[in-house]
Amino acid sequence: MKTVVIRRTGGPEVLETVEQPIPAPGPGEVVVRAAAIGVGWPDVLIRTGVYKWMPPLPTSPGSDMTGTIAAIGPDVTALAVGDSVLVTARDLKQRGGCYTEYLLVPATAPYRLPAGIDLDSAACLPNYQVAWAMLQESRGQRIPHSIFIAGAAGGVGSAAVQLARHLGMSVIGTVSSSDKAAFARRQGAEHVINYRLEPVLQRVLDITAGRGVDLVLDHVGGAGLIDSLKMLAPWGCVVSYNAVAGAPEANIFAEMRALLSKSLTLRCFSMHSYDAEPERRRKLMTDVISLLDAGAIRPAVGLTLPLSEATEAHRCIEQGNVLGKILLKP
Repeated sequence: MKTVVIRRTGGPEVLETVEQPIPAPGPGEVVVRAAAIGVGWPDVLIRTGVYKWMPPLPTSPGSDMTGTIAAIGPDVTALAVGDSVLVTARDLKQRGGCYTEYLLVPATAPYRLPAGIDLDSAACLPNYQVAWAMLQESRGQRIPHSIFIAGAAGGVGSAAVQLARHLGMSVIGTVSSSDKAAFARRQGAEHVINYRLEPVLQRVLDITAGRGVDLVLDHVGGAGLIDSLKMLAPWGCVVSYNAVAGAPEANIFAEMRALLSKSLTLRCFSMHSYDAEPERRRKLMTDVISLLDAGAIRPAVGLTLPLSEATEAHRCIEQGNVLGKILLKP
């Protein structure tokens, strides 16, 4: 079988396609034959060696795949050969491992998919799991009716747009180009702001008649995180799930105290918080699988490449010019 591995960290050129034997399942194990393999930022972080939960080298950097059960080990009864499944490395002992034609995993790891579900679409669901988790964990007694999503055309961002609309929220999102604006609108965003051309904070306040939004999903950080606080309505919440621009220079606590009358919340979020709550994490995934099966969400696949072209897939995701999920196909 073909597997893409890295023996050292670095640029896309360190991705190497090798031949390996197809694994045989032992007790309590199954082998999944890949149909679609998701390419995401955690894969890039593993390849570059900066992932906080870095697996030991050599490793295969992929985090998600869909496929069918090719073989089952002794005593496995919950799955059968031919079942369609989704596997995410979030449910494995270590991250990575999915850039391969056949994957050996514990029988408890795969999610059985409904009959007839599109395996390419299902390979996008880990992004929806992240977005669904943030939306669920940020909902208290005061249900948010409006949301601002930074990067509304990105993987998690576009998933959040669809899920927020499913929950009945009014969605405002930011993008960096006209193509991405059109894509975000197709996902369900009602208002789209090009942050390269428009003052984001002022536009949000104008759109909401000065009230602000109930919820912000922010992956950028930096000075924009302070603007995210300032665009909140009373009792609003900012969920920070990454900080690609680093920490803001301003004193966050002082900024929140200056907005004291609004009783705001800032939450830092990571899917790794569920490492101690695996059943809760699995419930989030089964929720989005059900939403896909019901037609409530519609994942967008932007580019499909052969598994052997993983290097090109990584170049594309780093360039940020693909609208929708990038998939590798065996």
